[in-house]
Amino acid sequence: MALEDAKSQVDQAFTRNDLRGLSYENAFGGATSFLRRRYTKDLSGVDVAITGIPFDQAVTNRPGTPLGPRAVREASTLQPYDPPYGWGYDPLGTFAVADYGDMAFDYANTRAFPAAVTQHIRGILDAGAATITIGGDHFITLPILRAYVEKYGPVALLQFDAHSDSWVDDDADRIDHGTFVYKAVKEGLILPEKSVAVGIRTDNPDTLGVQIIDSFEVHRSGPDAVAAKIRQIIGDTPCYLTFDIDALDPAYAPGTGTPVWGGLTSAQAAIILREIAGLTLLGGDVVEVSPPFDTTGATAVAAAHVAMEILCLWGWTRRPGAPS
Repeated sequence: MALEDAKSQVDQAFTRNDLRGLSYENAFGGATSFLRRRYTKDLSGVDVAITGIPFDQAVTNRPGTPLGPRAVREASTLQPYDPPYGWGYDPLGTFAVADYGDMAFDYANTRAFPAAVTQHIRGILDAGAATITIGGDHFITLPILRAYVEKYGPVALLQFDAHSDSWVDDDADRIDHGTFVYKAVKEGLILPEKSVAVGIRTDNPDTLGVQIIDSFEVHRSGPDAVAAKIRQIIGDTPCYLTFDIDALDPAYAPGTGTPVWGGLTSAQAAIILREIAGLTLLGGDVVEVSPPFDTTGATAVAAAHVAMEILCLWGWTRRPGAPS
């Protein structure tokens, strides 16, 4: 394919014949699947399933994250023309990537939601695909982790965030985006000594053994040093990556529910994500995009790039010619 194919390509979300390959339909038109991948519920032969979970229960300040998956898909339409810059390989040509669409759930039956998320992700994993999930508030990571741990056992958690999300919460029925790490540790889903939270800039008296790399350390030591520290902590432990878009400073991602100044720049985040290539990444998510609070779309653009970076990281150790 080449750029001139834009004359004939349209609605690749429905008309693609192959799950692999770049897309050249006009960015301003057509159905907006993530990266113009084919929408499908058939996971036969799929390596990575992109899925949205449009949920927002535990709003701290600004509502709107149920609209995040839609906005991120739209923002991603600028990306599928070329292999991502600087990676040296094309994940869309190398792997079968599908847009599995959004998770269906009863918005009026909140208590049933956590189990529904786990079942949704479990079904994808059982089909042999990894997941990259677009949220939704940060609570969704907890039931996603439950599905991953069912298959792989306890994992290292790599969390990009302004908040540690490890506040005490011993009520199993509470659904709270600010306590998912606490519950993940208490349930034995993650290995705290192998887990890292990057970009933190709010207090929490007990991080439960998770290593904190706050935003000041990122600014002072630089992204290369931070990436090296992450690799040292996680090592070869299988890990799951969750990226709360408020890890970025509000100047780079204003459309989030809980903006906190002093955060990472998009350039710092991009360098860190590139420099941790080689981790045994099982899957990931990007959450907390609230489009109503960013009329520029910059937050969704950042989230779409993060999701692409997660895809590249996942594929780095699985690409042909990767060191065994």
